[in-house]
Amino acid sequence: MSSQIMYYSFYPLRVFFLILFSIIGIFALPSCLGQGQNESTIKSTIKMNPINADKPTIMEIATFANGCFWCTEAIFEELKGVASAVSGYTGGQTKNPTYKEVCEGTTGHAECIQITFDPNIISYDELLEVFWKTHDPTTLNRQGNDIGTQYRSAVFYHNEIQKQKATQYKNELNESGAWSSPIVTEISPFTVFYPAENYHQQYFEVNGNANPYCQFVIQPKLEKFRKVFADKRKKEAQNN
Repeated sequence: MSSQIMYYSFYPLRVFFLILFSIIGIFALPSCLGQGQNESTIKSTIKMNPINADKPTIMEIATFANGCFWCTEAIFEELKGVASAVSGYTGGQTKNPTYKEVCEGTTGHAECIQITFDPNIISYDELLEVFWKTHDPTTLNRQGNDIGTQYRSAVFYHNEIQKQKATQYKNELNESGAWSSPIVTEISPFTVFYPAENYHQQYFEVNGNANPYCQFVIQPKLEKFRKVFADKRKKEAQNN
């Protein structure tokens, strides 16, 4: 495991740009899905990219929180073996939270990505590598200038194997001195996942050419990811 870890921080004004877009009518804000972890809901609203359709496989789930989900979704959905990366909320106590409620920091939820992946193509270890290399896990409840518990660094494990791998990886990173400050990533059991409102899904893909936040924040972050993980990207993503 390399001791040189790259991370990318976020910048302010995401909420400002969202409000601005709402005012000038560049996009409309659909109502919240209002459901918990509901596979049928996710499939009906999120594009599912079948992998090895001619070869049956058992897909697995990973749930990560590492800042703005507009950014993290754009990254993880480009990885080979990832069938879907869905933006949503988890880790809190409020049922069926809305984006506004989560932003207020009163729900306990974190913005997160729930990833459906083929372990025959990409391992959970590889997903953890991408997770830790694409954000700063040493800042508590913060990524760059996005501040609040909703932006905390967290791994929500779905089984004991994921817990062990995440804990081991975190300990090794701390011991390696990859960062000058201790890693504060939360490692907690997964409970329930609430898909974010429709307009958050594939946000960069839909708004990348129009939204200033996408151009000035997400695009540079995505370009760095593409250089570091060029060999792990889907062929269709490499055309971008």
